[in-house]
Amino acid sequence: MMTPQQLRVLVGIREHGSLTAAAAALGYGVPTITHHLAALEGALGAQLVFRERRGARLTPVGESLADEAEQILVRLAQAERLVAAQRDAGLVTLRVGTFASIGSRLIPPAIRELRQQMNVQVEVIEAEPTEVVRLLRSGDVHAGLIYDFADDPAFLTSQDLSLTVLLDEPWGVLTGLHHVSGLEIGEPLDFNELCDADWICSRNQGEASDRVLRRACHTAGFEPRVLMRTDDLSMIHGLAAAGLGYALTTAAAVDSRFDVALHPAFQHLGIRRTSYVTHAGRNAPAVRALLDILMDLATVPTAG
Repeated sequence: MMTPQQLRVLVGIREHGSLTAAAAALGYGVPTITHHLAALEGALGAQLVFRERRGARLTPVGESLADEAEQILVRLAQAERLVAAQRDAGLVTLRVGTFASIGSRLIPPAIRELRQQMNVQVEVIEAEPTEVVRLLRSGDVHAGLIYDFADDPAFLTSQDLSLTVLLDEPWGVLTGLHHVSGLEIGEPLDFNELCDADWICSRNQGEASDRVLRRACHTAGFEPRVLMRTDDLSMIHGLAAAGLGYALTTAAAVDSRFDVALHPAFQHLGIRRTSYVTHAGRNAPAVRALLDILMDLATVPTAG
């Protein structure tokens, strides 16, 4: 019978390219690695690793098993975290992933309200939507806040996720307060006149803001010129306030401490949709309670 230790050894050999390196990474001795590998090959009756002069590599059978092993180990780790959270003398640990702009305004009051309702410890992980979804699927968070492009959603078709819409807002263009010549605050921008503009984009080109920007620029007949890729809100606002670049965002995400303005566009940019995402199916009471709180908070107007 295969054991988790044997599977970790196999995955470790593939990741690190030798028994010695795998032993160091896993905190085992080389004899232990050799023992687990031999036991696994004996149980399966198949060679899983080619040992070479400069290291080791997996056989085709070993590669197939390693692919399955990685998924098994993720589920085992998820199960261990679940049991650990439930055994802590009734204290529930809830891990939530969130992007910064709306999350920084919704999550803190939501945590405060949740703690008034139940004995709960909350851990918050800041990440952009694509990473939040990855953390949810790997079992590293129980729930998260994400945003998406409502006109072309990336996550709604995922059957393993459950999404509840909290907020819909139109996309706009963030600029310096006095850095758009001849344009009043709140007056629409024409993308046909922005071919020479510099843009502040997300680090992940698959995030909704980048997809919206590329679509708008392509419609106007040019490729966006990227000044910087960052998810740091202060950096985004600072660059925009200095007149160095534009960014796509929404009214609720604008930080009024900076000298910036949000302009609509003549072209249709679409809607940024903020959602609460969990695993599909039954979730823990704290996960459901947080959703109810966030839905109430999301109906309260947010200061720009």
